[in-house]
Amino acid sequence: MGLPLPPGSAENACENGRMAREFVVRDETVVQAPIELCFLLSTSVEIVERELKMHPVRGRTSGFVEGGDTIRWEGWQLGLPQVHESLIENFRPHAFFRDRMIAGRFARFEHDHSFEPRQDGSVLMRDELRFTMRWGWVGEQLGRWVLEPHIKGLLRRRFALLKRVAEGGEWRQYVSEDE
Repeated sequence: MGLPLPPGSAENACENGRMAREFVVRDETVVQAPIELCFLLSTSVEIVERELKMHPVRGRTSGFVEGGDTIRWEGWQLGLPQVHESLIENFRPHAFFRDRMIAGRFARFEHDHSFEPRQDGSVLMRDELRFTMRWGWVGEQLGRWVLEPHIKGLLRRRFALLKRVAEGGEWRQYVSEDE
């Protein structure tokens, strides 16, 4: 019998004919800004680049992603060179979009972004990120002890940045008033 999994952090997924651990990271925040602005800022390549500290090198390399776009990121994470290419899918403006890895180090990687208007005019932004690792038991340990905490921190910092930009005047650096 194995060790119990941390609550809400893992499920099982089939990877190459065997059960691989699926890690699930969730976060949410409330932003006092119009839903259109929150959505647009969440699709900004420049904001993602600013927080992730990786650079877009192919596909959509600036502006705002849309459904069907691909974007290839290159840079360093955790002291290692990284390449991560995503496809933007299930794009429903002001409500939802997903970026799904089509090339990179993970066995599988999906990041759902959802937006809900609230009665007070604010927006509930929710992210759910699911990933599985390659490399069997070693990958599972890397996922559990290194990547899951790292990704939780990235999501928290991303939401803090989006909230600050959307609620202050900084959004004008990314979005023109007529968009």
